[in-house]
Amino acid sequence: MSAEPGNHHASFQPRSFLKNRHLQSVLASSHLIIPPHGPLIRHSREFIIETPGGSKLLSYLSPHPHSRGMMILLHGWEGSSSSAYILAAGAYFFDRNFSVCRLNLRDHGESHHLNSGLFHGALIEETFDAVNVIAQQAGNLPVYLLGFSLGANFSLRIAMRHSHTPVTNLQKVFAVSPPLDPFKTTQTIDGGPALYRSYFLRKWKRSLRKKQKFFPDHYDFSGMLRARSCMELTEKMMAYFPEFSSYRAYFQLYTLTEKSFRDLGLPVKIFIADDDPVIALDDFRKLRDHGFLTVSRQPFGGHCGFVDLFPQRRWYNEQIFTELNQERNG
Repeated sequence: MSAEPGNHHASFQPRSFLKNRHLQSVLASSHLIIPPHGPLIRHSREFIIETPGGSKLLSYLSPHPHSRGMMILLHGWEGSSSSAYILAAGAYFFDRNFSVCRLNLRDHGESHHLNSGLFHGALIEETFDAVNVIAQQAGNLPVYLLGFSLGANFSLRIAMRHSHTPVTNLQKVFAVSPPLDPFKTTQTIDGGPALYRSYFLRKWKRSLRKKQKFFPDHYDFSGMLRARSCMELTEKMMAYFPEFSSYRAYFQLYTLTEKSFRDLGLPVKIFIADDDPVIALDDFRKLRDHGFLTVSRQPFGGHCGFVDLFPQRRWYNEQIFTELNQERNG
């Protein structure tokens, strides 16, 4: 399949009125601009993955009848397999003959009832195992992983694990707007425009209420739901995670540094915008392309945005598709 018009542009240059970083970040999750995704949904079936460790994760698998590979999509914090950016990416790649699996992290989407334990950002083992189970559904076809925000952080850690515990046929990992230091990111969310803090707090508290409803004997969040910031709620949540000595120790478990990328065993590409209002960008300034790692830094795009209109597109999808096409045709 040949590259599409516009795909050859290596940088994201949105129309002038779309250069606002907050507008880009809002559009990323807006259900008003999801492209037609009927074929993706019609071919979709619920797939509950049971990992070797006993966890259950909810996913939606859309096998393509003429599949050229499997694209696994991983949403951000308090997103889901039905987030706008996941459906947009899923439809884009399914329409181009990829099988697609939309994986939910624990306690995301409609999956709060599947595990008694709570979600936290360091739950890499079960997520890695779930990706491997999905990859095996692709048979001998190549597998690609595309993560967004916190899901991009998970995707990067899966790429790192792959170097010593390979995921079946995993060829490449793509990460859109990944937080490298979750402590700094939480500070940025709390210290930035109230829009982001209230958005994440509202969704997180709603998720905790769902969990308490399913497991009333395990959880009583009534006191901590009065928290006024993401950092305060994180600190209070540590009461349910005795395995972490402090919330700083917890954040450290999924903090990524330049050293974290030194032993990659497969190509990894990060898309990050200099105007991202949610992520602390200091760590990206230290990150350099080397070996298997490529960092695509763009002046515009906000957080997981990279959206343009007329025609509607999400720039990173085109970049990924072009890259995969070039490899196939090269």
